[in-house]
Amino acid sequence: MSQLTGKVALVTGASRGLGKGIAIGLGEAGATVYITGRSLSQANDAVGGSLAETQLAVEKAGGKCIAIPVDHSDDQQVELLFNRIDQEQQGQLDLLVNNAYAGVRTLTEMQGKPFWESEPQVWDEINNVGLRSHYVAAVLAARMMVKRRQGLICTISSWGGFSYLFSAVYGIGKSACDRLAADFATELQPYNVASVAVWPGIVNTEHMSRVATEIEASNVTTDDPAIRSLVDRYNWETPLLTGRVIAALAADPNIMRRSGRLQIVAERAQEYNLVDENGNRPVSLRSLRFLLSMKWPQLQKSASLIPNVNIPWSVLLSTMLKSPKI
Repeated sequence: MSQLTGKVALVTGASRGLGKGIAIGLGEAGATVYITGRSLSQANDAVGGSLAETQLAVEKAGGKCIAIPVDHSDDQQVELLFNRIDQEQQGQLDLLVNNAYAGVRTLTEMQGKPFWESEPQVWDEINNVGLRSHYVAAVLAARMMVKRRQGLICTISSWGGFSYLFSAVYGIGKSACDRLAADFATELQPYNVASVAVWPGIVNTEHMSRVATEIEASNVTTDDPAIRSLVDRYNWETPLLTGRVIAALAADPNIMRRSGRLQIVAERAQEYNLVDENGNRPVSLRSLRFLLSMKWPQLQKSASLIPNVNIPWSVLLSTMLKSPKI
């Protein structure tokens, strides 16, 4: 895979998880990949991960990687980052992947607490690095891309922008990410620069794997199919699948036709004929196969017999509006 040879990419928040997988996927495709995180060394928490480890993994996959410690809550550090890329690459930046996110710890501590029982600063803890930081990085990237009249900005978002997930503050932030990507596309279109929001599925990050392991070790019995599927890791994606999809998007000669639209990782993987790290191809979370298997977990063992047909958004919205939870 060398479709991105000669291309320059930046992946923010790449010490671990999705960012690491995305960087590796771009390295597989031959790109020069700049990666950021708060430090080069091991993270000071139970999850772990480091920029140094990601750099080695990207280079092993075939790419060139430059790791730069950056705190994306500090605009000055972000501006220095883009100045460095501009100088080192003679103004070339072909791809920005806005992935940095600092809200995981806060979401974990909230544990389902409603918004009115939380302090107002929760908004900043969840949406400063993860929404505002995406805007700042996109501004600086667009200035470089518009000059060359080419480029792609990918904003990592979530199904939480469509339906309630984790907390109200989280969902609001993800909806804003989707709108950010769409409105960027409108203003960038005359300059041949594309902007998309990317929705991974259930991703087997270090954090998610740890949560599933803890639930399994607790031996708590539950009839909640979502919890059971989490423990069973049903239809999980590895972070690398998102990386491979973004690499394919960046190499797509007709990327402008997708600009401003949501890109669901599993659906683009099927379209581009891509497989996951383990050779599997998970289905979209709006697939009939996934939805029926979640409602009746006993179907999961024979899920391949269920048609992989994506439910139209209008039908999903209609179902949500009829829910007694609305």
